[in-house]
Amino acid sequence: MDDVSEHGSSLNFASSSYVSNGSGSYSFSVSSTSEPGTQFTYPRLHTSNMEVISLHRLSTNLERLLLDSEFNCSDVEIKVEGIAIGAHRCILASRSPFFHRRFCQDRSSSRQEGKLKYDIKELVPNGNVGHDAFMIFLNYLYTGRLKPSPAEVSACVDSSCNHDACRPAINFAVELVYASSTFEIKEMVSLWQRHLFNFVEKAFIEDVIPILLAACSCKLSHLLTNCIQRIARSDLDQLSMEKELPCEVVDEITSLRRKLQIGGPENPAIDPIQEKNIKRIHKALDSDDVELVGLLLKEGNTTLDDAHALHYAAAYCDSKIVAELLDLKLADVNLRNRRGYTVIHVAARRREPAILVSLLTKGACASAITNDGRTAVQICQQLTRAKDYFARTEQGKESNKDRICIDILKREEGRSPLIGDSTASLMESAEDFHLKLLHLEDRVAFARLLFPAEAKLAMEIAQTETTSEFAGLSANKRSGNLRQVDLNETPSMADRKLQSRMSALLKTVELGRRYFPHCSQVLDKFMEDDLPDLFYLERGTPDEQKIKRQRFSELKDDVIKAFSKDKAGSGLASSSSSSSSMKDGVKRGTRK
Repeated sequence: MDDVSEHGSSLNFASSSYVSNGSGSYSFSVSSTSEPGTQFTYPRLHTSNMEVISLHRLSTNLERLLLDSEFNCSDVEIKVEGIAIGAHRCILASRSPFFHRRFCQDRSSSRQEGKLKYDIKELVPNGNVGHDAFMIFLNYLYTGRLKPSPAEVSACVDSSCNHDACRPAINFAVELVYASSTFEIKEMVSLWQRHLFNFVEKAFIEDVIPILLAACSCKLSHLLTNCIQRIARSDLDQLSMEKELPCEVVDEITSLRRKLQIGGPENPAIDPIQEKNIKRIHKALDSDDVELVGLLLKEGNTTLDDAHALHYAAAYCDSKIVAELLDLKLADVNLRNRRGYTVIHVAARRREPAILVSLLTKGACASAITNDGRTAVQICQQLTRAKDYFARTEQGKESNKDRICIDILKREEGRSPLIGDSTASLMESAEDFHLKLLHLEDRVAFARLLFPAEAKLAMEIAQTETTSEFAGLSANKRSGNLRQVDLNETPSMADRKLQSRMSALLKTVELGRRYFPHCSQVLDKFMEDDLPDLFYLERGTPDEQKIKRQRFSELKDDVIKAFSKDKAGSGLASSSSSSSSMKDGVKRGTRK
C-alpha cells in the first residue's frame, strides 16, 4: 500500500481507480479501510499545460548546461573578450544553420585535436559581439527564452538619461543583431531589428551611424533605408559621413539631400580653392605631418580655423598630433563648427584622456554647451557603459579610459581658475636650482610608482619623457664611469637641458594638482616627511625596518583614501593598480 500525505493527513489506500464524470474532470475513487468509497475530484490536466510545463523544465535543464559549472560537459570553446565560453556542438548545430555547416567542415580536425576552439572575431568578422551580448544570445539558443538586457551594459552613466536611445543601449542591440544575423537565427534578427528601428528616430545623429553600419553588414534593407533617411534630414556634415560611412551610402544620402533640397551644414557658396586647401590640410593631418600643415598655411589663405583643423584632429588623429597642432598657437581652441560643437565636444566623443587634457591646458572651456544643450561631460557619460565606469580596476592594469575622461571633465567644470600657487610653495624649501630639480625628479618618480595611470597622463601632456632625466651632480663621480659624460656638451647646452627638464617636471606636478588633488596631497606629505628612504625596507637596523614597514602600511592607507576622496568629490578616476604596484616598487627600488 502507498502512504500519501495530503495537507498533513495520511490516508492508507487499499485500491483506486479513475472514473470519468463527463464534465471535463476525472474522479479518483479511493477505497480505504476507514472510509470506503471516498472520492476526490481533480481538475482536468490539458495537454497544452503539460507541454508548457515540460518545455519549461527542458529549458531550465538546458540552461544549467550553459551556466552551471557542475554540468560542464562542453565540447567546443568560443573565446569572447578573452573569456573562454564552453558550449555543446549538438545544441548549437541543431539551432543554428551556421554552426551546423561550420562543425561539419571542422569534423575531421575535431577528431584529431579534441575540443574545437574558436574566437568570436573569427566567427563574426564584420562586427563586434561582446561577452554579455553573446551570453544573452547563447542562452536563447539553449532555452528558447530571451533574457532582459543587463542594465550595466545597456545603460549609460548619465543620471538624466532615459536609456531608451543612448549609445550603450544601441551598441548592445547592434551586437545582438550581428550575432543573430551571422548565426542565422531569424526570429532574433527580426526582434533586434525592431529595437533598432525604435532607436533611429530617438538617438543623436552620430549614434545612428553604428546602426547603419550593422544594417549594411547584415543586409537589413528596411533598417538601412530608415537610417539613410534620418541622416539625410540631419545636419551631419559631409566630412563625417565620408570618414565613417561606406561610399555608396554617402552617395545615396547626398542624392537624397538634393532631392529633398536639404543643404545640410555645408555652405553651398564655398570657394573651390579654399575647399581644396582644407582637404590638403586634413590629408596632412592624416599623415601625422604637422610641419606640412604649417607650410600649407603659409602657402594659402586658409587658416586652421577655416579648416576646423582642431576639430578634425580631435576626432581622427593621434593625441600627439593634437598637442603639436595646439603648440602652433594658430587655432581657436573654443571655436564652434557648423553644428555648434567646440573641439572639447568632439574630443568628448573620442574619449581619449590625453586629447582632453591637452585641450583643457590650452584653455578649452569644459562647460561649453552644444546646440542640443549638452556639455562635454554629458556627451562622455552618454557614451559610457555603467559596467565600464563602475568596474573595479584589476591589479596591474590602468584605469578605464572612459572613466578617466568623465572624471577629468567633472573636475575641470568645478575647478578654481587659480592654479600653480601650491607648486610654487612646494619649491620654497629647496635652496638652489639643482636641489629643486632633484626634488621634482623624486616627486614624479614616486607619483609613477603610487599613481601610475594618473602620472602617465600628466607626464605625457607635459612631454616629460622627451627630456633627459637629471641624476644629480655627483652621479658620475659615484659611478666612476667617464663614458657617461658627453664631452661635446657645452655648459650652456647642459643648462638648457636642465631648464627644459625643470619646466616639464613643474608642468607635470601642476597637472597632477589640477586633476588629481587628493593624490597630490599624499605625495606632498610623502615628500615633506622625507619618506623616499621608506622604499628601502631592508636597510637599517631591525627596529628601523619595523618602523619603515609600519609607515609603509600607513602610506598604503593614505593612497587608498586619496582615491576615495577624489572619486567622492568629483567622480575622479582611481587606479587600483596604483596601490597594488607599491609592493613591486619596493622590491625594485627607486632612485633616491
